Amino acid sequence: MTKDEALDRLRQLARAQALGCHVGSDRLIQAGLDALLADIDAPSLALLAGLGRREEHEARELFDHVKDELGLGFEVPADPIAARWALAYWLAAQIVDGSLDPAIGAGLIWVEAAMELGYPDGLQPIVHCAIELDDWDANWSTSLEQLKEEVLVAARALIESGGPESALSRPGSPKTVTSWGSASRIEGDGCGQPGPGRLFNSLSM
Repeated sequence: MTKDEALDRLRQLARAQALGCHVGSDRLIQAGLDALLADIDAPSLALLAGLGRREEHEARELFDHVKDELGLGFEVPADPIAARWALAYWLAAQIVDGSLDPAIGAGLIWVEAAMELGYPDGLQPIVHCAIELDDWDANWSTSLEQLKEEVLVAARALIESGGPESALSRPGSPKTVTSWGSASRIEGDGCGQPGPGRLFNSLSM
């Protein structure tokens, strides 16, 4: 892993945390180790990278120190609606650049953004794809890869429609966040997942 790649990985994890995603301690430690091996210099990095299994509970605090030392802080919009839109666009961008599996990304946008925003029109195409992926069966005439491609197209269209600010200014945008309770977490860098979904339960980040 190059220095730029390792730094970008730390930046992505920092943003995921800031947007409310669950990031496992093991991922933080691995990212720290990758960064250390890539010659990134930060006082707390060696401490983070050297944590053992019994010390994983210290990972979040040390990662916070690493973020401060490298200037990787990310300011989340104070308005909860804007924050959910920011999460949706960030997840869509990861789908488009290939760093997030389309099936998992669509599920996260469905649960963590669309559900909480009352299913706005701008997220409906991705939600539709997520529901189909959640129901998908090997006997369907439509392949899993075709559905993932539809997610990619929908995610690209969302990004090209403008950023979170433009979404908030559209007519009919929700003015309050709808509370649907907390979704269960998934391993890795995910924010949550639909509880009964078969597909999302079989995939990992």
